[in-house]
Amino acid sequence: MQSKHLTIIDNPAFSHARLLLGFSGWMDGGEVSTGTVEYLVDDLFAPELAEIASDEFYIYSFPGSMEFSALFRPYVHYKEGLMLDYEEPSNRFYYSQDHNLILFAGKEPHLKWPSYAECIFNVVEKFNVKEIYFIGSISGLVPHTRDPRFTCSVSNNKLKESLAEFNFKYTSYKGPSSITTYLMKLAAEKNIDMVNIIAEIPAYVQGRNPRCIDATLKRLAKILKLDIQLHTLLDLSDQMEKKLDKLVQEHEELADHIQKLEESYDQELFDTDMSDFKFWLKRQGIRLD
Repeated sequence: MQSKHLTIIDNPAFSHARLLLGFSGWMDGGEVSTGTVEYLVDDLFAPELAEIASDEFYIYSFPGSMEFSALFRPYVHYKEGLMLDYEEPSNRFYYSQDHNLILFAGKEPHLKWPSYAECIFNVVEKFNVKEIYFIGSISGLVPHTRDPRFTCSVSNNKLKESLAEFNFKYTSYKGPSSITTYLMKLAAEKNIDMVNIIAEIPAYVQGRNPRCIDATLKRLAKILKLDIQLHTLLDLSDQMEKKLDKLVQEHEELADHIQKLEESYDQELFDTDMSDFKFWLKRQGIRLD
């Protein structure tokens, strides 16, 4: 039964579809999660497939400081007193029949996870989705001069065989969960294959990180067997790296920390202390996820 929150816009036929999820919110460091999906939507000229209404899934007014409560508010843009834009959270599905792929870009819901998940699995059932992938990202102790580290979790052990060539490190995380963890729980119960892939990206690089989006897309393209063009993203990555290199040269302390990060990365040391760098990040107002 279709959820009252879900609107189907188009009705293409799929034989064995894959669904790729991207969420803004907790696991969207460097906008890698949403940026990856948005790039694919544009590159594949993917039309809209369906939409989840946002009205019951989000908190807009939250008690606390203005800085904190602003995280929950819709975005508005005024110019010379005239409202140009008002954005509420959006949750939209897109598709590429040629690639047998459905793409989802949304915002992690604050409320009613079961109802929200029902919308997603309605799409899964209606369009014969057999595999679900989530791409996320967290800030960590990775140098900007290297690709992100990727960790992975799966809804069943047999998936590890199909992913063996990608050399994922499988997570042993304990702690608060996200909507994608809940979706994986439901996928396992419904015998649907689901893979959560998390990119660990440089904590000291703020804002959208095109280099990490590029590295993530290359990994996903191999997994999903996609033929995509990354020229625009490569140019943005090169520009960003040049700016970062210049910044690092001007800050000797940061350069020393990055050199240590590179040594740990190249030696595949995952649990290094780096307490001095964590303290330095904290002094800059930067948190590790």
